[in-house]
Amino acid sequence: MNNKHWITPDWPAPSIVHAATTLRTGGVSVGAFNSLNAALHVGDNADWVRQNRVIIKDMLGLPSEPVWLEQIHGDRVVDAASVDLLPQADASYTDKPGIVCAVMTADCLPLLVCAPDGSQVAAIHAGWRGLLAGVISNTLAVIASSDALVWLGPAIGPDCFEVGDDVREAFLNKAVVFTAAFKSQGKGKWLADIYQLARIDLAAQGINKIYGGVFCTFTEQQRFYSYRRDKETGRMATLIWRD
Repeated sequence: MNNKHWITPDWPAPSIVHAATTLRTGGVSVGAFNSLNAALHVGDNADWVRQNRVIIKDMLGLPSEPVWLEQIHGDRVVDAASVDLLPQADASYTDKPGIVCAVMTADCLPLLVCAPDGSQVAAIHAGWRGLLAGVISNTLAVIASSDALVWLGPAIGPDCFEVGDDVREAFLNKAVVFTAAFKSQGKGKWLADIYQLARIDLAAQGINKIYGGVFCTFTEQQRFYSYRRDKETGRMATLIWRD
């Protein structure tokens, strides 16, 4: 479902689970960060970002302040209910009602996870480094269900994400099955499908209830921030919580 300033995941999560990805519209930031930038670390005016976070909380009806992370393209997962300040991590989870897990992206892949009964939820930030490091498997390890639901949020599309031989070889060294996610561009360049990389990783862990993965942050300029397109830009927020 697509509302004016956010996207609601199209997945069969139980009714106690709520989730959204904000678009870049509906906020107060200007210039390169126009307009609903959720990130304090990108050079935007901090007062505008704080206003944007209030707007996000109000428009989504969040039950509490989101648990923001200092994302470092790693594999660390934290319990959102027991963190202090700004934890260095790229995923968070909770089994408690009213705790909002959140990640920020502008081309990297945001993933949302929930147990089939909604008892546990998680949010993951996965660029190619995080995918390679195992941030998805680390998160699934704390979700006590082999039948989890996963939604792939807005990321850079398969026709826009060019990488070098080094990135492809790193994935192939991890598992040859990742070959399917790369398309040769010649001269040592490849188009990487970050959605496919995630699907392959999830399938290897027995996850087959996978939804989303239909957006392109790079080409949909009016809706999404894209670091690769604009360099100086804001971040969308992808959030999940349970009743």
